[in-house]
Amino acid sequence: MPGGKHILGKNRQRVFGTAKVGDRGQIVIPKEARELYGIKPGDTLLLLGDEETGLIVTRPEVLNNLANQILNHVKKED
Repeated sequence: MPGGKHILGKNRQRVFGTAKVGDRGQIVIPKEARELYGIKPGDTLLLLGDEETGLIVTRPEVLNNLANQILNHVKKED
């Protein structure tokens, strides 16, 4: 599935296939997704969950950037 399957015509959202959970609770991130997002062995990923929408796998830096934006906004208000 080159380039992932586009959802609703948006290039930013993709389906990379499925991942089977192993006996130890591990999954394999498809190669195409690892390459696109620059995920390498030893990288740390953040897992967020919501009972209604499920899991989100992202880089921890995403929350660092959000926290910095919030803190900078708070500092500007002071």
